[in-house]
Amino acid sequence: MTDKKTIAFLGLGVMGAPMAGHLATAGHELRVFNRSLNKTAAWNKQYGGSMCMTPAEAATGADMVVSCVGNDDDVRDVYLGDNGALGVMRAGTVLIDHTTASADVARELGDAAKAKNIGALDAPVSGGQAGAENGQLTIMVGGDAAAYDTAETIMQTYAKSVRLMGPAGSGQLTKMVNQICIGGLIQGLAEAVHFSQKAGLDTDAVFDVISKGAAQSWQMENRAATMAAGEFEFGFAVDWMRKDFAITLDEARRNGAQLPVTALVDQFYADIQKMGGNRWDTSSLIKRLTD
Repeated sequence: MTDKKTIAFLGLGVMGAPMAGHLATAGHELRVFNRSLNKTAAWNKQYGGSMCMTPAEAATGADMVVSCVGNDDDVRDVYLGDNGALGVMRAGTVLIDHTTASADVARELGDAAKAKNIGALDAPVSGGQAGAENGQLTIMVGGDAAAYDTAETIMQTYAKSVRLMGPAGSGQLTKMVNQICIGGLIQGLAEAVHFSQKAGLDTDAVFDVISKGAAQSWQMENRAATMAAGEFEFGFAVDWMRKDFAITLDEARRNGAQLPVTALVDQFYADIQKMGGNRWDTSSLIKRLTD
C-alpha cells in the first residue's frame, strides 16, 4: 500500500462515493464533503472518516484534495469560491479534479494552484458507475509531471489505467475525444439492434456472433442486450452526456474541428430528454427508433 495520507474528497455522487470508498478501504484518512449532507452521512456510516461542512474544512491539513463534482461552476465553487479548498491548501500539496469539465476551467484552476505552489491535475474518468465501484476506471490526466508523479499511486487505487496526457487541460480534451467516440458508437449500435429486431433475427444470437469480430466494443458487450430489452435504468445518464457534448462542441467551435456526427447525436439525445429520459442510460438512443 502507498503511505497513508490525509485526503479531502469533495463530491460523493455516483462516481465520487465509490472512489472515496476505495481510498478509505486502502487505509487513507478521508475528510469528505458533499452538498447533500444525507450522502455524506451515508458514506461516513459505511466507510468512517470525517464529515466536513465546507470544502475548506475538508481540505484543512490534507495532504491531497480529490474532487468529483458536476460542472465548471461546481469546480470553481469547491476550489475558488467562499470556503473553497484552494484557500487553505498548503504549498507542496496536490489537487486532483475528476470532474468532466472544460479545458478552460482546468487551466484556470491550474494557474490559481500554481500561484500558491500547489500541484493541480485535471483528471476526468471513463468507465461509468460500474468502473468506479469496481476500481476499474480509466483516467486521462492533464498537469505537470511532478504533480502527476505525486498523485499517480492514489489514482491507481480506483483505476485500471492512468496516464498523463500533457499540460493543464489535456485530460479534459482527451475526455472529449472519448465522448466523441462513444456518441457515434451508441447510435450505430442502436440502429443495429433496431435493424436486427425488424429483420426478425435472434438479436441475442446476432450480437453474440458479431461481438467476436471487428464490430466488438464495450458498448456492444454491455448494452446490446439491454437495448433490445428496453432497459435503461442504469449507467451514464443522458443529461450527463449532453453536458459533456456541450463542452466538446464548444471546444470544437474554437479549435475548428468538424464534428457533424457528434452534433447530430447530441440532438438525438435532446429528443430523448423530451421523451422524459433525462436520467435514462445513454443507450436509450434506441427509443427514438422504437417509439
